[in-house]
Amino acid sequence: MSNARKYLFLDRGIVDGHRCENTQLRLCAAKKDPKAPFFTEEFFSNPPRPWEVRYDNGYPQVIRDQETGAFRLYYTTFIHDEDSARATLAERRNRHYKPSPERITATCYATSDDGVRWTKPDLNIVEFEGSSANNILLKNAHGASVLFDPADPNPSRRYKLIAKMEYSRENAWMGVAFSPDGVEFGPPRPWPAYNPRADTHNFVFKDPATSHFVLITRLWKDGMRIVAKSESSDFMTWSEPKEIARGPGFENQIYSMPVVPYAGLYFGLASIYHEGDRHASDFDTVDLTLMYSSDLEHFNWIEEGASLIARGSGSYPDGEWDCGCIYASPFVEMEGKMCVYYMGGNGRHTDFRETGLGRAWLEQDAFACYAAKDRTNEAVLTLRPAHFFGDRLRILADIEEGGWIRCDLLNRSQTSAQLRTSGWSDVTFRDVSLSRLGNMPCTLRFVMRGARMYAMEGDLSIIKSN
Repeated sequence: MSNARKYLFLDRGIVDGHRCENTQLRLCAAKKDPKAPFFTEEFFSNPPRPWEVRYDNGYPQVIRDQETGAFRLYYTTFIHDEDSARATLAERRNRHYKPSPERITATCYATSDDGVRWTKPDLNIVEFEGSSANNILLKNAHGASVLFDPADPNPSRRYKLIAKMEYSRENAWMGVAFSPDGVEFGPPRPWPAYNPRADTHNFVFKDPATSHFVLITRLWKDGMRIVAKSESSDFMTWSEPKEIARGPGFENQIYSMPVVPYAGLYFGLASIYHEGDRHASDFDTVDLTLMYSSDLEHFNWIEEGASLIARGSGSYPDGEWDCGCIYASPFVEMEGKMCVYYMGGNGRHTDFRETGLGRAWLEQDAFACYAAKDRTNEAVLTLRPAHFFGDRLRILADIEEGGWIRCDLLNRSQTSAQLRTSGWSDVTFRDVSLSRLGNMPCTLRFVMRGARMYAMEGDLSIIKSN
């Protein structure tokens, strides 16, 4: 649809909440790939990878090569962790994990041709225990993020890395590095100003609205984990990190949040950490939800308490591989869907856990839907007024057998159209040309039964609320 504008109904700025009835916004759950985990920590494998002693959160970032279709994975691991190294899998069943300040992090690298079978190549970059035959890309880098920036005129800077460089408690700083190939990075350079705590996934992307680089990192306030944003025009000098999101309390804190621009909005894959009640069943676990923002200044919950990727069943050590904690990579568009790679752990956040890489799938544009609260009655979703500049209008919905959606165009005289099939469906109003409505704003109202509505696309511009 050339020049058509797409609106996801999850954007509350396009909805007239005062004129809705019996409807609620629901987050759609991603479908897990049953082949996962694709790989796990190999500290106990034969032969072992001793530098993979504990992935911990992993903070994965998957980038797909635009030309070859191959996948790159950047992830964080502890390469030195005394307690994880000395505790066998059997011993971990009978005692708790005791982290030490001597732990050392690093960024590691893996590749895949199909996104399922992964290779951890010997990079010969970092020496570990007398050998550089490992896939360690950068030592002492915590929560690193890598951005491919093809617009940079300097080929040696087209891959950009940012991380919290941790050499000791007294010597820890925000650093950036550059690479022509995404593997051989130059030495990290410190920021000239500001040093946020940044003990999280320090995720970076390029904002299509401003062409600025945006870092999503973490601050702490009043004992709470706080999501913060910093910006840069050159990737070297960064603004002071400012809060853009927080959870409602100790029980639901945002631990990390990669952000993806999509359909005129910004989506945050927020890992939600639970503490505050040691007797709660989810205490010290991490769920994954989806948040959104229209301006990168404040992120909204889509459905509080709902998971984008559900943790597996059970608990350590016999539960499913991702039953304890989930940390996501940003969306990868593939096969007409949105793929979310993630690191899942089988234990509580502060205890022993073994971690692996998996993925889950979302339908494009179907991240959340409006549906009836009471399925026995009709639901009404009313949008804010819109100006039409053409006749094209279509709706993305799922409609059950016997269900329907009635689309009402409310202006000087009401007219309606009906939809009865799932997927993207064209909306045509009898005897009404939308392009001839002129400057008069009109309102779209949807009445539905047995249906879920996700998105809308067409020749219209909605007068969004502030």
